[in-house]
Amino acid sequence: MQVAVINRSHHPLPAYQTEHAAGLDVRANLTEPVTLGPLQRALIPTGLFLEIPAGYEAQVRPRSGLAYKHGIGLVNSPGTIDADYRGEVKVLLVNLSNEEFVVNDGERVAQLVFARYEAIEWQEVAELSQTVRGAGGYGSTGTK
Repeated sequence: MQVAVINRSHHPLPAYQTEHAAGLDVRANLTEPVTLGPLQRALIPTGLFLEIPAGYEAQVRPRSGLAYKHGIGLVNSPGTIDADYRGEVKVLLVNLSNEEFVVNDGERVAQLVFARYEAIEWQEVAELSQTVRGAGGYGSTGTK
């Protein structure tokens, strides 16, 4: 699949870091570092503008290394970039640690995963089919 991209950053385009990686690492495009205190969040620009093909979305996901080493995640994970969005891709980071974290220009702050989706049409019915689970919610499976 080809995705049209405008790169207004001074960094290379997002890239897969290994042969079988699902996500492309996205870099911060900053004029100065951004410091995130504990529980603070910030919208980090990337300088990237995408034209995602219809029927696809780009999912913005956290980087496991930042999460494990520094407690840095995404507020809305995964974030969805819709096929009709043409603005700059920005990453909504949150610091879930007890220590400050500095985001520097060029830092790999998230990853993009492209996924196909299906648009649905609602079919209103009077009742749903029965299953073994039924209406059992959180924590209901595996207990008897």
